[in-house]
Amino acid sequence: MTDVLTAFVRARFAEELEKARYAGDVVTKQPDRFGVEPEDAAKHARFTAATAEVRLALLEDTVVPYLGTAGPAGRNAEYQLRLLAAPYIEHRDYPHDQEPSGRPESSA
Repeated sequence: MTDVLTAFVRARFAEELEKARYAGDVVTKQPDRFGVEPEDAAKHARFTAATAEVRLALLEDTVVPYLGTAGPAGRNAEYQLRLLAAPYIEHRDYPHDQEPSGRPESSA
């Protein structure tokens, strides 16, 4: 499950980075269209792109290397992955946990 969730989060973060760069480019080229000062548009564009880049770095540098490891580091990495994925739980492609196949259902 963590491999699928990792790929899902990685894809969402990459999409957000692409969107941030695109939106930043549009706003910095036409700040008056959006009613903002050019300096504010540039500052916001840099901040938004940097935020997206940091989230990707956080995932790749501090979570992914520890996924599947034994002990507290592995448990923390899986927990961090689930926290990073939480905002996307309603996304149509979110890989929700599923019951393992072949497991008998309880007849309560």
